[in-house]
Amino acid sequence: MKKVFLTMLMALVAMGAMAKDLPKAGFGLQIGWAQPTFRLNSPNTSYPKDSLVNTIHLNGFKVGLLYDVSYVAGFGSTVGLNYTFGGGHTNWTKKDVSHSVRTQTLFNEVELFVDWQYKFEVAKETYLMLTTGPTLQCGLSLDINKYERNDLTDDVMYNKYSAYKTDVENEHLTRLNITWGIGAGFQYKQYFLRGGYDFGLINPYANKQFVDALDQPTGRYTRGRLDQWSIRIGMYIWYK
Repeated sequence: MKKVFLTMLMALVAMGAMAKDLPKAGFGLQIGWAQPTFRLNSPNTSYPKDSLVNTIHLNGFKVGLLYDVSYVAGFGSTVGLNYTFGGGHTNWTKKDVSHSVRTQTLFNEVELFVDWQYKFEVAKETYLMLTTGPTLQCGLSLDINKYERNDLTDDVMYNKYSAYKTDVENEHLTRLNITWGIGAGFQYKQYFLRGGYDFGLINPYANKQFVDALDQPTGRYTRGRLDQWSIRIGMYIWYK
């Protein structure tokens, strides 16, 4: 394992030696697809306590600003600020003989990220990059719309609430989250494509224990994460 690590490190250093002519800094804009994903374990003791079997995928977009700087031999960093939106809904499911229900989720947040990167030139003004680093996320809103339909009359009623303020157990979330991302990218002149996955590092669920029908703690702790896929395109509007 040590030999493999040393070989990879030597390869990176060798490629870095060819990266001495990298642009030093750039300020740019980016926009793209994002998929915030809420994960939670189950109160059912038939599942392992850390098994994140309850998953909600929200599809949306990300837009932001970034500042990119190279230090030495291809190593550098990128810092920036993003706005992310995600939304999703479940299918209609039967509640009883004459009623069906579905849930719609709408999510908004801002993100401050720092990526350490390794960038190397593969052709003239064409670069590949590897990135990793933390992101501090702050939720602006997380709205839950619960619809109930009378299947006999097609009348629909709904109840709307914020998951940041709700008293509903196991649906109350905190606004702050920290993730660690890994990713890769491609750049041609001032244009770039970046993508990756962010792993949630803290449990975003404010309620740390599941409760029973009488709101009594069950002794089974919640284990949750807020992860995110993203793919962004962008350009540097200032580059040197």
